[in-house]
Amino acid sequence: MEGPRLRELVVQALSSVEHGYDLLAPKFDATSFRTPDWLLAATITALREYGPFERGLDVCTGTGAGLEVLAETTAERPTGVDFSMGMLEQAREAHPEADLVRADARALPFEAAYDLVVSFGALGHFLPGERLALFAGIHRALRPGGTFALPAGQGPRPTHPAYWMLTGFDLAMRVRNAVWRPKFVMYYRTHPRPALLRDLTEVGFVVATTPMPGVGELIVARRNQLSPGAGSSQAAERR
Repeated sequence: MEGPRLRELVVQALSSVEHGYDLLAPKFDATSFRTPDWLLAATITALREYGPFERGLDVCTGTGAGLEVLAETTAERPTGVDFSMGMLEQAREAHPEADLVRADARALPFEAAYDLVVSFGALGHFLPGERLALFAGIHRALRPGGTFALPAGQGPRPTHPAYWMLTGFDLAMRVRNAVWRPKFVMYYRTHPRPALLRDLTEVGFVVATTPMPGVGELIVARRNQLSPGAGSSQAAERR
């Protein structure tokens, strides 16, 4: 598959998030934005100590990379949710066995329906003030005792050129969104680990982590067996 040309990427970047991904969808899997197979494999391995799981949901599924994790870790037909119809069409071609739902991840239409929720590479599309709604919706979607698994890679240090490349990208995106509409929300440095653990705890998750050698760690947020819904406050733990 041939990846998108520069002009196509520019058009996408000047669009809204939803329309931009509709445009990019047919060539998305040929870009570096797709979740790499090594990260999917590491997540599958890390999840084995927390299973078995019956039913799974991939939030912001895109073309369906996370559905591959659910196929290996859950017993029932997996579900993927995304708000880009173009991305869902690609996911349907690649994963005809999955149930695919179009919805905004900040208002998930599920209630105590899943044992496992995963999400890959999506946090940059949510502003810090939107994370609580995202995590609260995931909490509601889980059955009591259910697990939300969120891979967290090792970010580059300030001494590494990649650190400044990501910082420069975020700065350029802030300038773009200040002068251009519609906004395209995609940032790399707006979801540091302490903020994620705090927000997950605030909506009612009990949070732990497990190492993924060579990758980083898997944040494992579990809905309390006795909790009737989101909103309780639990202390974050490190496994």
